[in-house]
Amino acid sequence: MDENAANLLLPDTGEPGFGVYLHWPFCAAKCPYCDFNSHVRHSAIDQPRFVSAFLREMETMRQISGPKVVSSIFIGGGTPSLMEPETVDALLNGVARLWHVPDGIEITMEANPSSVEATRFRGYRAAGVNRVSLGVQALNDRDLKFLGRLHDVENALTAIKLARDIFPRMSFDLIYARPNQTVEEWEAELKLAISYAVDHLSLYQLTIEEGTPFFGLHKAGKLIVPDGDQSALLYEATQEITAREGLPAYEVSNHARPGAESRHNLTYWRYGDYAGIGPGAHGRLSRGGNKLATATERVPERWLELVERDGHGMVDQELLGLEEQADELLLMGLRLREGLDLARWQQLSGRDPDPKREALLIEHGFIERLGNSRLRCTPSGMLILDAVVADLAC
Repeated sequence: MDENAANLLLPDTGEPGFGVYLHWPFCAAKCPYCDFNSHVRHSAIDQPRFVSAFLREMETMRQISGPKVVSSIFIGGGTPSLMEPETVDALLNGVARLWHVPDGIEITMEANPSSVEATRFRGYRAAGVNRVSLGVQALNDRDLKFLGRLHDVENALTAIKLARDIFPRMSFDLIYARPNQTVEEWEAELKLAISYAVDHLSLYQLTIEEGTPFFGLHKAGKLIVPDGDQSALLYEATQEITAREGLPAYEVSNHARPGAESRHNLTYWRYGDYAGIGPGAHGRLSRGGNKLATATERVPERWLELVERDGHGMVDQELLGLEEQADELLLMGLRLREGLDLARWQQLSGRDPDPKREALLIEHGFIERLGNSRLRCTPSGMLILDAVVADLAC
């Protein structure tokens, strides 16, 4: 890829687009809050063998999707920054061989800010990655240890600075609503984060997911997270500070300077198509008037065997009808500050929103109309997003 072209990302057209998601499932350690498909292996990973399997599964997904123009590529995990740069290069070349990849599309890679992984940043940039998303998660060493992270604050800030120098775009994640966290502590940490951020931050409230070590501790009363009122105060402080500092929320948990929104994640939230490739990856691919929902085998070694035998690791394929698509579009669209594309939802659902339910939600200040074309949640509505979606879906 031409480096000058890659420095100038194509503008957001507002269209859903077509994304390619590549899931690298391996981690150096499993964080106690994480329910993603990530696996720790204490022996070396056979990266060339996995590359061959990724390329084979890509070919199968290309047969399903047909010819497409790729609008974004996202390499997630797991910890993709455990890959050698040559592995990333081979995967990106595979995508470009099977679909049309214009110069200037967003190519994001998740990375951890450990000193070892940061040494590979220039290699990833040379492979074509033009946006990195760092899993920082906290900016104090006490909470980094609590969250099971392998880096400290010094590592994190060094990696952020390095990423700013190497990649045209950079984002990092933080988790808040941690045990005993006060609004004042979070405000100070968030302001520090913004001082290092370039144009994008992902800010997630800590959630206790079933099957994680934190779930067991929480159930036993050994891990207490902020209650609903405190969580709401932390969320409101987050919105106020980021908006004031020029990184307003464009989605429930994502904040960006205008024009720096994550193109790939916008594809999800605008309910575009995407091919999900790798162990535990999910996808949505249009088939006539339906969408094919795909999911692959989660265990890496089992996925590898399936791909080598069958050409793919898919263990679930479901054709979604129009009503199911409408429900997914509603769920995704209301997460966005730009709101739900009403005409598209009406086309899929075959109906208008229930006028009584809509009027009641507007009266209570949870949703608002943007002309006749869009419906969106207000800041108050975002606090009870699941309830708003459930109400409108009826």
